[in-house]
Amino acid sequence: MVKSEALHDFFSAGLEKFLSDYPTDNLYAPIHYLLNISGKRIRPLLALSVCEAEGSTIDKAMPVAVAVELFHNFTLMHDDIMDCAPLRRGQSTVHEKFGENAAILSGDAMFSLAFTSLGNSPQGSLREAFKIFNKTARQVCEGQQSDMDFEEQEAVAIDDYLEMIRLKTSVLLAAACALGAISAGATPERVELWYRYGEKMGLAFQIQDDILDTFGNALKTGKKVGGDIAAEKKTFIWLYTQQKGALSPDFLSQLHGQEKIDKVREAMQEVGADVAAQKKMNVYAEEAISALSALGLDSEKRMFFAGLVSSVMKRSS
Repeated sequence: MVKSEALHDFFSAGLEKFLSDYPTDNLYAPIHYLLNISGKRIRPLLALSVCEAEGSTIDKAMPVAVAVELFHNFTLMHDDIMDCAPLRRGQSTVHEKFGENAAILSGDAMFSLAFTSLGNSPQGSLREAFKIFNKTARQVCEGQQSDMDFEEQEAVAIDDYLEMIRLKTSVLLAAACALGAISAGATPERVELWYRYGEKMGLAFQIQDDILDTFGNALKTGKKVGGDIAAEKKTFIWLYTQQKGALSPDFLSQLHGQEKIDKVREAMQEVGADVAAQKKMNVYAEEAISALSALGLDSEKRMFFAGLVSSVMKRSS
């Protein structure tokens, strides 16, 4: 297996080559800006790695890897507008730097570029690649809509929350894996197993995000802890605590600022919401490993992909 650092460099070069066909000013300036402050790029790296694991060369998956990364960043650009977020990865968000209208239009252009890259996929895999990509794009939007709807609802079922994060976050990781497998010419059965691996890892990833936002160490995560509590965001931990009757409107109405964060966090721990979230994350991680086992990979490949699941579980706390 190509090492993660080399994969990252290979992908960065491929993305830069794709973008070189487009100007760096006007409509495309926000696109270049956002991609230059990109994060770990786990989704394109998954596509490349899966393609290699299926016995092909990683260059075959470059079109889908670029497409997935462009689509992911398109969603971030528009999400930041909806959330009125001032910062993204420690830098000004696109709408803060370039204006809201420019961010909307450039986001639309980035969405179009994702399909342009996808169209460069190997001819034999194009039909299936477009089918998965289109479905995923729609599901991510459905997940975002559900997340917005939850803000207006007093009570949300935990199962509904889990379905929302599956759509909003998990399916794109799953699609990255499936598209990598398709690019390598994998059978439908193996594509499905790779999809399941990515889907379950994505769910574990999001639950861990919930845990870190509430119980993490700000010095390690680099983020302010307790933001979800302050915003009364309906995470797994919040909903679990609410169902235990520990977050009544009267209780919450008396709390403000840091006291609210501290008191709500205590209530969450008292009902075992932190433990329940950890158990749920472990279940998803085990399901990801189960899908991985069914693929029958050699030990080196299996260790590589199992390590990715472990890295989700061991993020800074």
